[in-house]
Amino acid sequence: MAALAWLLIPLFAAIGAAIWGSWASRNRTTGDVAELAGYARFRDAMERAHSGTDAV
Repeated sequence: MAALAWLLIPLFAAIGAAIWGSWASRNRTTGDVAELAGYARFRDAMERAHSGTDAV
């Protein structure tokens, strides 16, 4: 029984490592597209507001 326990410990560690590896390498770029589009709209709005004022 002790030998079985020593064989199961590395097995559980490998399964845990595989789960963590798949979670760590997931695709996280879905939110970036919306944030970058919002930032581009913000820059455009700031450029329009700045171009309407006179230079000092």
